[in-house]
Amino acid sequence: MWLIVGLGNPGSQYQHNRHNIGFMAVDEIVRRHNLSAPSKKFQAIVSEGVIDGEKVLVMKPQTFMNLSGDAVQAAAAFYKISTDRVIVFQDELDLASGKIRTKFAGGAAGHNGIRSIDSHLGPAYWRVRLGIGHPGGKERVHSHVLSDFNKEDEIWLAKLLEAIGDNAGRLVKGDMDGFMSKVSQALMPPKLQEDKTEKKETEDDKTASK
Repeated sequence: MWLIVGLGNPGSQYQHNRHNIGFMAVDEIVRRHNLSAPSKKFQAIVSEGVIDGEKVLVMKPQTFMNLSGDAVQAAAAFYKISTDRVIVFQDELDLASGKIRTKFAGGAAGHNGIRSIDSHLGPAYWRVRLGIGHPGGKERVHSHVLSDFNKEDEIWLAKLLEAIGDNAGRLVKGDMDGFMSKVSQALMPPKLQEDKTEKKETEDDKTASK
């Protein structure tokens, strides 16, 4: 079984915050793959089901960001899920808006949700870092992450979430690089997508001719 976690804060007032992009990502995975109706368990909202033949538990901790680890640790312990099968979707200030990176282990880099999970599980789990951009000075960070996405953001955000849902099967097959590549490609302008596809086809042809 895989444990897929989206980080965010509970409550309608936080629903569209940049800090809640992790919640948004896992909501799309649940919707796209017809997982079970949400229920409350482990101090979280959870859905269960199967993605590409792999059992998954998808959760949104309801403990507020700073205590996310309480919920994640409870679920991982109950189902005996090893940390290398835990995937956490988080917002990332140090990535430009709409960018995505997958990473195994590492530090919290000031993210309180990740810091909380680290304190319960250790650092050896997968993170999917979703860029929300940096506002500039440190004094602007708090208001930035707790502000809503604007209309311009909605364009790339919709594409990002759709691509995450479409490619979630790659995650549970352990193809983290393939997942990141496919999601990134979905956000490229059409011309760049065509160029990348043509380049790959040319490289494949060269390989086949050797």
